[in-house]
Amino acid sequence: MTVIAWDGKTLAADKRAVHAGYTGGTVTKIHRWPGGLCAFSGDLDVGVQLVEWLRAGAVPADFPKLQTENAANFLVIHVDGSVCQYERTPVPLVFEEGRRAMGSGRDFALAAMHLGHDARAAVEVACALDSGCGNGIDVLMLENVSIEHRSE
Repeated sequence: MTVIAWDGKTLAADKRAVHAGYTGGTVTKIHRWPGGLCAFSGDLDVGVQLVEWLRAGAVPADFPKLQTENAANFLVIHVDGSVCQYERTPVPLVFEEGRRAMGSGRDFALAAMHLGHDARAAVEVACALDSGCGNGIDVLMLENVSIEHRSE
């Protein structure tokens, strides 16, 4: 019950935490790390462990054990603009698209970005349409990014 959106320069996320049907929690799902930005959806305890694992150097042997059950989706954006995601293993899945979204509000956010809106607006749309999203929005900008996209 989350929405996270990346538009190539801005990372945005809702703040709603849901536990056993209770939607009273408000949390931060996007963070800075020395190499860029990161975000998680899924189990909060595992998401926080993944952020700390990344900040500590992302040593494969130290990958959070609970994540091997795919308890969270973990998006990592590097300062050069490259994007990867971690699921059940410490091996990154690399994505080449300029946009990325995850969580229950993913489809709404992707549609909004496809129509030209930035990540913040995409999260606003998802929060308006997906009952699992809400409680405010956090936004982080990736600083000093120079990316050249070309098709060959």
